Amino acid sequence: MSEPTTTLRPTSPGAEELLGLYFPVLDHGFVALVDYMGTDECIERAARVSYGYGTRKQSQTRGLVRYLRRHLHTTPSEMVEVKLHCCMPMFVARQWIRHRTASVNEYSGRYSLMPLLFYTPSAEQLQRQSRQNHQGRSGEAVRADEYEEARRRWDRIRAEASGAYEWMTANDVARELARIDLPLSTYTQWYWKIDLHNLMHFLELRVDPHAQWEIQAYGRVIAGMLERVAPLSYEAWIDYDVCGARLSRMELEALRALLAPTPEGGVVARPGAGLDATGLEALGLSSREAAELVGKLDAVEVPRFTLDLTAGRPPEHFAERFAAAVPAVDRPPPA
Repeated sequence: MSEPTTTLRPTSPGAEELLGLYFPVLDHGFVALVDYMGTDECIERAARVSYGYGTRKQSQTRGLVRYLRRHLHTTPSEMVEVKLHCCMPMFVARQWIRHRTASVNEYSGRYSLMPLLFYTPSAEQLQRQSRQNHQGRSGEAVRADEYEEARRRWDRIRAEASGAYEWMTANDVARELARIDLPLSTYTQWYWKIDLHNLMHFLELRVDPHAQWEIQAYGRVIAGMLERVAPLSYEAWIDYDVCGARLSRMELEALRALLAPTPEGGVVARPGAGLDATGLEALGLSSREAAELVGKLDAVEVPRFTLDLTAGRPPEHFAERFAAAVPAVDRPPPA
């Protein structure tokens, strides 16, 4: 093995520590940073269309990165890219692929045998249907006996599907057809390359509490990787996107009715300007919009996505597990 050479490209010390580590997600999934291009300093150089290294202080880079994020100047952050190796259940992959801003190469069930690994939700995550959110769970877990019955049914379905798949592949049925009845809980994997701007948009949606819990689990790990690749961009993303809020015209009108500017450039509460539901409705806010405005004013706890490097595993950890789950079918000789 050749000795590593010194690189002239910009590197992030935090990201370098991640390379080669696979972080477990759910029961069989993982996320790994395979490669990255660029750092926070590259965003600054792209914005200024300048060249050279080490000519700016970090405080100056931070100020510009935050200004760009605050004012939605996004193209400089497209100069930074990450490449991830991800493994997830198929139903998570179908949600994930809706973000049409990445280059993706997925494991091929037409060419390779599918590892028969399936996602099983924990007892805490098997919950009732939400009455308010028609595409989410309620937070109320099912009874223990119901969970055990669900597990028995999952096991039976998966055993039947696995048996059919193994029988067909053993009898030389085309793999592209043998796979068609494998359930959405089956794990797939892909290489996923995306620029920093679109990655932050993906994460803003997928670490949100309204996203499905399983894809949130992946979002939290990837957010921890973002923190190491571009810590200044991560900080601005937390401040302006994750913990920030967008205000509508009517919401701004409501705030103007409550606050008055001072000659010194500050703001004070307008005397007697309390707004009730009728006043908010007069500004054009529906009852739901009024409730959302109140929610935006609530204090937001700053999330922490920092990765524990000791949780990372070498690639062989997952390679061996997946190899053991592939059906024992004689491979045809290479063409």
